[in-house]
Amino acid sequence: MERAELKRILEAILFAAGESVETERIAKNVGCDVDEIDDAARELMDELAFDRRGIRIVHLGNAYQMCSSGEMSEYVTKTLETRKPPKLSASQLETLTIIAYYQPATKAYVEQIRGVDSSYSVGALLNKHLIEEAGRLNVPGRPILYRTTPDFLRTFGLESIEDLPEIEKMQFGKIELPEEEKEGTEDEQENHGNFE
Repeated sequence: MERAELKRILEAILFAAGESVETERIAKNVGCDVDEIDDAARELMDELAFDRRGIRIVHLGNAYQMCSSGEMSEYVTKTLETRKPPKLSASQLETLTIIAYYQPATKAYVEQIRGVDSSYSVGALLNKHLIEEAGRLNVPGRPILYRTTPDFLRTFGLESIEDLPEIEKMQFGKIELPEEEKEGTEDEQENHGNFE
């Protein structure tokens, strides 16, 4: 299939869908490879951005979605009288950050890191479709696991979770001693062994 034809098909599908569509689903129904869809989508994305068109196509992990350009948001909002999405409170942002970096994560794990009850924040993030249930942990009580959604990626302008900035993750249950303290501990253990 010619690239120009594939781009027109892709544009029509994404416009009609009004939501994200998985790349594999498009490829299967169009009758081509996923790589061909990705190449056509990237080319279309570049063309729309280069021409500064009012619409854009965003890549959301393994899916694509058509949306309005960020430059046009003021006019879209005024014309359609839509409200801006509610801002995240500090506690919701903390909770979302923990889930994004440690996913899938339980509410108890989030609370262990934050040190406070996070029930309200988890509920609010579920209502805003920024997180979703991802099964249950196989331990007594079977707590729910949470992960981020494609809406999270779109909201923060990410293609995938791998695009999150690097952070130094905390490891719970392990106490890391500085090198000088480790050496002192080893010397104490050796001396202690000599006295036994």
